[in-house]
Amino acid sequence: MTTIAIIGALTEEVAHIAGSLNNVEHDRAASLDVSRGTIETTDGKTIAVAATVGGMGLVNAAATTQRLIDAYRPDAVIFSGIAGNLNTHLHINDVVLGGTLRYLDTDMRLVGQWTPGTEETPVEEFHSDDRLLALADAALNDMGITHITGIIASGNYFVDSPEQVAKTIHDTGADAVEMEGAAVAHVAARNGVPALVIRALSDNADTDYEVFKEFDISEYANTAAALAVNILKRL
Repeated sequence: MTTIAIIGALTEEVAHIAGSLNNVEHDRAASLDVSRGTIETTDGKTIAVAATVGGMGLVNAAATTQRLIDAYRPDAVIFSGIAGNLNTHLHINDVVLGGTLRYLDTDMRLVGQWTPGTEETPVEEFHSDDRLLALADAALNDMGITHITGIIASGNYFVDSPEQVAKTIHDTGADAVEMEGAAVAHVAARNGVPALVIRALSDNADTDYEVFKEFDISEYANTAAALAVNILKRL
């Protein structure tokens, strides 16, 4: 049976996904509460799903991804969350699919020599899986959500000033900036597991964290969960 691991940004999002599953059970380990169950695809197949909230930051994202891979041996990892918008052609609530994932603050000559790179040819960036990108594109079209497949930058700091925005765009060419996606794609690549990173734009990377954390993003949780379920049913 195909198994898909899903890492969500919010407890509400994962709860909505769990509500769409059959035979739900819960596992608790490594500080994660994982909802496990099954779902029927549109062509009548049954797939297993393990969904959890990953936590903020690169280390939490990496640890969560490796835990899910070790515990559930998924055939793919899907990560969804929110991000700051860096693309002047996009707007709040639009979506960036992570065709390319780049680190903000990492010397890839050192980190990138590990699988899938080598010491001679270190990898400079990571990528979402082409098939998963196509499924997500179809699901987003079906839901009427404006989106692109673009570049997402991930770092261990909150980008919220014009100077940081300019530097991020200069260094990475990113359409969106956040704190987890590259780590998810990186760990998945080291394990040979296809990954998909999805980011809904919550602000224009111009909001201080103390203000941002008061945002009501419950609507995003509903949309993200519906998108994840839509993609699952297309597998």
